[in-house]
Amino acid sequence: MAVTLEDPSLERHFRGHRDTITGLDFNPNMTQLASGSMDSCLMVWNFKPKMRAYRFVGHKDAVMSVCFSPSGHLVASSSRDKTVRLWIPSVKGESTVFKAHTATVRSVDFSADGQTLCTASDDKTVKLWAVHRQKFLFSLTQHMNWVRCAKFSPDGRLLVSGSDDKTVRLWDRQTKQCIHSFFETGGFVNHVEFHPSGTCIASAGTDGSVKVWDIRMNKILQNHTAHSGPVNKLSFHSTGNYLITGSDDATIKIFDLLEGRILYTLHGHQGPVTAVAFSRNGEYFSSGGSDEQVLAWKTNFDQIDVNEVLSQRKKERSQPIVEDIPPRSKLRSKSPKRLDAKLAVRSMDDEEPAITDVGPALFQSETSMANGRFFSDYEMSSADRGAGDVNYSAADPSASRSVTQTLESRSLPPQLTQFMETIAGQLDILTQTVSLLEQRLTMTENKLRECLDNQQKITLQVRPTD
Repeated sequence: MAVTLEDPSLERHFRGHRDTITGLDFNPNMTQLASGSMDSCLMVWNFKPKMRAYRFVGHKDAVMSVCFSPSGHLVASSSRDKTVRLWIPSVKGESTVFKAHTATVRSVDFSADGQTLCTASDDKTVKLWAVHRQKFLFSLTQHMNWVRCAKFSPDGRLLVSGSDDKTVRLWDRQTKQCIHSFFETGGFVNHVEFHPSGTCIASAGTDGSVKVWDIRMNKILQNHTAHSGPVNKLSFHSTGNYLITGSDDATIKIFDLLEGRILYTLHGHQGPVTAVAFSRNGEYFSSGGSDEQVLAWKTNFDQIDVNEVLSQRKKERSQPIVEDIPPRSKLRSKSPKRLDAKLAVRSMDDEEPAITDVGPALFQSETSMANGRFFSDYEMSSADRGAGDVNYSAADPSASRSVTQTLESRSLPPQLTQFMETIAGQLDILTQTVSLLEQRLTMTENKLRECLDNQQKITLQVRPTD
């Protein structure tokens, strides 16, 4: 069945950040777009015309990643200030914060059920957290360098992480073990993402490469070297048929994964493209760059009925699905279509929405921060309810949140502030040490159990028969 593709088109242009855009995510209900920036702010843009945008103030350093919860009632942001914040994306700007790592938190992601967060950090670890209490669950610690990104699989059973140690690691959430490592020989790994089917992963590298891996056979399916600069971010379309990438070469590229080739090269940013994301329904995608701009694009090439195409392909089997694509050394020599939206961006300069600054400093009282009941006045899904309920264990890293909380709500002498931050850092180190000891104890117990089982088998074998 022939499918007619239409060209992507620039729909909206958002300007309000004061530094490079680092992360983007669409609200699942398609009413909002969240963006994070090196300017330490989280912005929430409304799609309805003339609706105000919200600038959320709270982080003390650059925001590195943003992610909407599956219900759309919460936005998580991670920062270079070593914390993660959970926000309600409304004018009140209420949030709860916890100290997540001992270094920059590069990425944050919700599980599909909204109950768990995973974070990746320059402290070389990936950590999992219970959303409703910000309670630390466990760490994944086999990376040897900064972890740039970590994401859940669609079913939540697996995680994938990419690191400056040039590996992409696949983790089993149940066993907390790395089940496979893919080695990136060309460069560091800036970003990783699961294919919607859960059977493939994609990685973006500093060497300009985009790789697609099959996690069932543990081999590479596609290797694209289409960009002339580092690839910063990538995102799968909801059908799994397309992949979008953003690079330091100032271009956005859209790949057709079924044919293994580039469909479009888009120009719209003045400088490196540092963030890209498809909407959950695939109807839109967004891009952000070092030019401090956020662009929202209409996909257009997927206006067809996706279910009809997939069912037809099942019957005919005339084209492979992405999971069946073999490694491609020679791709079709079809040239990608080049679209330049820079003139359209300039023509939209007068359409910038008004921006309202909101955040803890403006709306959060000391009492509300102390009891943590930030979200009690809002209707939430069961997956998100209780996200502001602060219940900390003294033995996990989130215990240091109480220190951060005190620093935010009270004015303390600089010497005391520094001392308390040092204490918080030492608590994190102690927590990691305890976690390692627990892992070793578990391994010892397992070995002892194996020895006892083997001893029992040997006893049964050598026991004289009557």
